[in-house]
Amino acid sequence: MPLPLAGLRILAAEQLGAGPFGTMLLADLGAEVIKIEDPAAGGDSARQVPPYLNPSRENDSLYFHSLNRNKKSLTLNLRSIEGQEILHRLAATADVMFNNLRGDLPEKLGLTYRHLSPANARIVCVSCSAYGTHSSMAAEPGYDYLFQGRTGMMALTGEPDGPPTKSALSMVDFSSGLTAMIGLLAAVHAARRDGIGRDVDVSLLGTSISVLSYLATWALSSDYHPQRLGRSQHPSLVPVGVFRTRDGWIILMCMKQSFFERLCEELGRPELLSDPRFCSLSARLAHRAEVNAVLDQELSRGPTEEWLARLRGKLPCGPIYSLEQALQDPLVEELGMIWEVDHPEFGAVRQAGSPITMTEGIREQQRRAPFLGEDTETLLREVGIGPEEEAELRQRKII
Repeated sequence: MPLPLAGLRILAAEQLGAGPFGTMLLADLGAEVIKIEDPAAGGDSARQVPPYLNPSRENDSLYFHSLNRNKKSLTLNLRSIEGQEILHRLAATADVMFNNLRGDLPEKLGLTYRHLSPANARIVCVSCSAYGTHSSMAAEPGYDYLFQGRTGMMALTGEPDGPPTKSALSMVDFSSGLTAMIGLLAAVHAARRDGIGRDVDVSLLGTSISVLSYLATWALSSDYHPQRLGRSQHPSLVPVGVFRTRDGWIILMCMKQSFFERLCEELGRPELLSDPRFCSLSARLAHRAEVNAVLDQELSRGPTEEWLARLRGKLPCGPIYSLEQALQDPLVEELGMIWEVDHPEFGAVRQAGSPITMTEGIREQQRRAPFLGEDTETLLREVGIGPEEEAELRQRKII
């Protein structure tokens, strides 16, 4: 069967994390994603991110490969008249013009529906920028780290007596990329239904606020004032967090009363259920410290693996792995989450795969991320540009 998104063509003026992460997931599902890269800048700046750079080729890194498999690369100077002409020819063949540039640049570079609809009335133009394309800060650059700080995430994370703490992963980038892809697919559906495209605007700031979710509701609708609780504890459910065992740590998540009841049974402490401090969700929230003290005492009597063997299947629990341990987890292999692509210099590049599985229609063979401009010649021929014109464009650094 054809891949699920086969026939969907996406032009992508994208760089670094948010946009490339999202479009890669669509490329994995069969979308044709054409990266439009500035030849003067060496393409997507992710190509130069250290430490694992290709010693045999400029503008190639493992960081770039982690975000751009199954895509094509076209070098094109969008600031030139000739570059704009080529863009419009390509837009006539595309479903989507996507970018994750600074919020003022889509208008300046002609990447909006107003600019591209004369070439294709059905085209969808998606922007995923820091502050949105129409806010007072549209022209400001912005990255994941800034929004983890600006939206309260860092203030909520870490130990009570420690500094505000950033997530080790680029969660704002990745969640914004996913959000942009939802908007993209929804707009493509509407364009195919109605015959008319539109602009779609997603911001890292907006996405960051949206994922505050229930904490935002509590803060906006009640007298909730969050405090960092330490040990990764849940703000309202107890016990949920990290607990010390004889030889390390274990995560316990008693998200329901029945889970706590099973925990007490396995600890050999059924009398805790009749203690008024521990008998309900509300009681345990009011007596968090006492609950934690009891669990620390009981769990410290055995090693982590022994507790996991006893508790697994009876309540949500798990180990705390290092990155290396996590990637070697047999369940990760079982889910098919480690993909491998061949690279002429790096060799076999193993990477985190797509979490989306279907009964049919997922790629069996992955294509490595493209080299800078690797598909330029093929795409130019498609829109009627022959070898002589191509040579002139290269000489003038349009491509």
